[in-house]
Amino acid sequence: MKEKEEELNLSEKKMKAAVFYAPRQVKLEEISVPAIGPDEVLVKVRAALTCGTDRKTYLRGHPLFKPPFVFGHEFAGDIAKVGSKVDGFQPGMRVVAANSAPCNSCFYCKNGEQSLCDSLFIQLSGAFAEYIKIPAIIVSQNLLPFPETVSYKQAAFLEPLSCVVHGVEEAKINLGETVVINGAGPIGLLFLQVAKLRGAKVIITDLQEERLALASRLGAYQTLKISPEQNVVEEVRKYTEEQRGADVAIEAVGLPEVWEETLLMVRKGGRVILFGGCETGTKVSLDTSLIHYSQINLKGVFHHTPGQVKKALNLLSDKLIKVDPLITAEFPLSEISTVIEWMQAYKGLKIAVIP
Repeated sequence: MKEKEEELNLSEKKMKAAVFYAPRQVKLEEISVPAIGPDEVLVKVRAALTCGTDRKTYLRGHPLFKPPFVFGHEFAGDIAKVGSKVDGFQPGMRVVAANSAPCNSCFYCKNGEQSLCDSLFIQLSGAFAEYIKIPAIIVSQNLLPFPETVSYKQAAFLEPLSCVVHGVEEAKINLGETVVINGAGPIGLLFLQVAKLRGAKVIITDLQEERLALASRLGAYQTLKISPEQNVVEEVRKYTEEQRGADVAIEAVGLPEVWEETLLMVRKGGRVILFGGCETGTKVSLDTSLIHYSQINLKGVFHHTPGQVKKALNLLSDKLIKVDPLITAEFPLSEISTVIEWMQAYKGLKIAVIP
């Protein structure tokens, strides 16, 4: 009865939200709780996480969102209200959502490449607020209930982990292979854990000792701190069989120079996953002889599919991936300015925002 009364009053209620007006201009304001349509769901946010996209959005804006808008997209919470045509969901359910959904009717969707969907709906934003509206296309495909054994903060890792599942599947990692991951940020550390589930021996590189120490605790075979004095490619090869290079090399940073180094870390016939997105317009130099005569396989990987979202939730629900160590700090929504300061300074890994 209490839930019904709260549901009826939501249309008149205000909420706190971090509203983006322009690059470097975000204000904590009181705005109206979003109204939902018959095919939509309203979720009360219990935990949201920061990510690299949030940082880039704060600094440069976002091509898909016209200001003002509430930003943040990694979250989990409780259903507060369901539209009249929504089946399978009800108020009070613990849910988590990916931030996109494919059309399932274009050439790429029919070809099993849903992350390349011509009409990919990737416009869910608003997690840094007390409530968030879930559009119908996401409700029908990528809004999922999760068990009480999974915390809200853990469930909020669904979207980045789904992307990592995609990357590992494209890498076709086999039992006993050696994998090198460049970058021990949140994505790199998720790659580390999923690659180990595939039976790989993982080498990981980074600039920061703290991140590498965490990588060791999460099971890395070898960690390498990058410095100007060393040749990181040679160092990686030292830890591969007969120094021939890794079977798989994954770029999880998004810098052109790291893309180029990653290519040099694999053996003949090796697979290179270029996962980190570089700034628009960036170019890289490739050794054509190396790629041709060594039969190097280069693969760009973007986003995820609904199937990979479900697999990611299974990994979280079965406690096969440790995500709590990736949360550096937790702040209430009222301290969003501190959260932004931390993001700008690359301080920590993930920051949890609790409305």
